[in-house]
Amino acid sequence: MKNFTEIDPFNPELVAARKRAKLLCQQLNALRADQHKARKPIYKELFGKVSSAYIEPNFFCDYGKNIFLGESFYANHNCVILDVGEVHIGNRVLFGPNVQIYGTTHPLDPIERASGKEFCAPIVIGDDCWIGGGAIILAGVTIGKGSVIGAGSVVTGDIPEGVVAVGNPCRVIKPIQ
Repeated sequence: MKNFTEIDPFNPELVAARKRAKLLCQQLNALRADQHKARKPIYKELFGKVSSAYIEPNFFCDYGKNIFLGESFYANHNCVILDVGEVHIGNRVLFGPNVQIYGTTHPLDPIERASGKEFCAPIVIGDDCWIGGGAIILAGVTIGKGSVIGAGSVVTGDIPEGVVAVGNPCRVIKPIQ
């Protein structure tokens, strides 16, 4: 697999890191919507980088430390980020509800898959992007700055900057005027 790194999900350090992230996500999701100040320390402990963000409940991730958030990030309800590979999200990025980021994948061969082997690749979302509700972004994808991903799209390959892209698989339909 091009640009993918093999990982062992049963490595004790990774198991401990996932447990830590799950506990922090539970703490975050238990807070009332108006508890903005209480969210900030959890964000700082959970994510690799964060300054100003607001994430609606419920939020789930694998590690958190591999998520790097730019300024003024917003995620609507039920966001899932599987951050086995690094996930870099630019400034002023908006996620609709149910956006899912999958930085990991498994072998296609069933015998290899049964071994527990996993692969990961980084995901990059540029500044000023809007990811519509229910969109899924797969491992190894880069979305260029200022682009819009339509609701329900499945992004399997790179998207250039300044475009609207939709569908499954996601394809560019027009430039942003």
